[in-house]
Amino acid sequence: MNWSGLQSLLSGVNRYSTVFGRVWLSVVFVFRVLVFVVAAQRVWGDENLVCNTRQPGCANVCTDTTFPISHIHLWALQLIFVTCPSLMVIAHVKLREGKNKKHTDVHDGEQLYANPGKKRGGLWWTYLLSLLIKVIVDAAFLYIVHYLYEGFDLPRLIKCSAHPCPNMVDCFISRPTEKKIFILFMVVSSAVCIFMCICEMVYLIGKRVSNNFMMVKEPAQRSRKRDPTLSSSQYFISQKLKEKKIDNTAL
Repeated sequence: MNWSGLQSLLSGVNRYSTVFGRVWLSVVFVFRVLVFVVAAQRVWGDENLVCNTRQPGCANVCTDTTFPISHIHLWALQLIFVTCPSLMVIAHVKLREGKNKKHTDVHDGEQLYANPGKKRGGLWWTYLLSLLIKVIVDAAFLYIVHYLYEGFDLPRLIKCSAHPCPNMVDCFISRPTEKKIFILFMVVSSAVCIFMCICEMVYLIGKRVSNNFMMVKEPAQRSRKRDPTLSSSQYFISQKLKEKKIDNTAL
């Protein structure tokens, strides 16, 4: 899997992300992708169980029963699915740039978007949707791990009686403590990414509400502001005329 290519592709999202988005991307590639590639794959390379029986196929069946989906493969799928929503933002910006270029060529240099990467209109909704998908994906994979393995713990000894095992046999996991540490590390890093996405969603929504409130407030303030060139009597008369005009309009 070419993680470096994915990293170079997603690095372009930094130009359109907030501070929270940049922190999220750093956490993903430093504490998740890098740890996954450098250490986790080697730790989980010997996940086959060792059972106290020589019955052919017993250890393989017990391994399949204990680990229906390998942790390392599950994490790889999680990293792929959680980074794909960022491509939605890049695709939307590229679409804007293409429209802007066509509009500029047709209208003699007049631009359709002053800044195609500015989070306004449809791009704002696309960015917000990508954050929501990231939160759902990370939370879903955490739930899957918790459901499949009944928590985030990893026992040293596993009792197995699946066919073709002759009876209840004891099976042992190689380096269970080290594997458990990596499980907890990936769970905590996923939780941090979820928290950063939620913070970014709150920031975007709060900033948009604040901007809309200021846009509504500024015209009202300008309309109530007194013209310094008018005298007191003139200002009073102008206000009365405005009120009368509003009353007639309302009728």
